[in-house]
Amino acid sequence: QVQLVESGGDLVQAVGSLRLSCAASKSIFSISFLGWYRQAPGKQRELVALISRGGNTNYADSVKGRFTISRDNAKNTVYLQMNSLKPEDTAVYYCKLTLPNLQASWGQGTQVTVSS
Repeated sequence: QVQLVESGGDLVQAVGSLRLSCAASKSIFSISFLGWYRQAPGKQRELVALISRGGNTNYADSVKGRFTISRDNAKNTVYLQMNSLKPEDTAVYYCKLTLPNLQASWGQGTQVTVSS
């Protein structure tokens, strides 16, 4: 089983930036998808960004143009660069990996708080 550990969450003012990291316990080269999700208080967990093994990316409309997902196979790490942060981005952010057989692993989450 692959273990995932997120880091980089913090308290930041609006229009500031953060970079989240998700480190995997073994190679992510063969993993089909790596994604970032978030869950705000009282809200359902939602997909923020997704990157495939081939490097294709998808973003939620609310973060397009502000967030960038990337992966570094050599470091077994996926990143989420977050710019121009808004109070609405406040949430716990989770890393998720999906194997070719569709089995999934989740990280424990990292808190991002954006003040106005």
